[in-house]
Amino acid sequence: MTPTLTFLGIGLAAGVLSGLFGIGGGIVIVPMLIFLARMAPATATGTSLGALLLPVGALGAYQYYRANHIDIRVSLLVAAGLFVGAYFGAKLAVGLDPVMMKRSFAVFLVLVAVRLWTSA
Repeated sequence: MTPTLTFLGIGLAAGVLSGLFGIGGGIVIVPMLIFLARMAPATATGTSLGALLLPVGALGAYQYYRANHIDIRVSLLVAAGLFVGAYFGAKLAVGLDPVMMKRSFAVFLVLVAVRLWTSA
């Protein structure tokens, strides 16, 4: 598969999962860029943020809006938190060892998975 098709496929998968579950960057795009494109974790994270910068699920959010399933006020507050939080997270991440970053992310995913499993 060509790099262009790989990246389009990653974006498509992230878009579908984002529309379904509200996920994308950290849980879908970053691991796929690390494993499929062989990017360093910091580069994968930065690339994911760059991809999400403009669209940020605009079409998916529009569908939820049309079905009256979106709280605009909460969305804007979360976006403000993301705006500031991404800056500080990026400052921290670029200084981390790539192995430590991969392991930290893996622990995060396991904790999320266990919490989802036990609350089902």
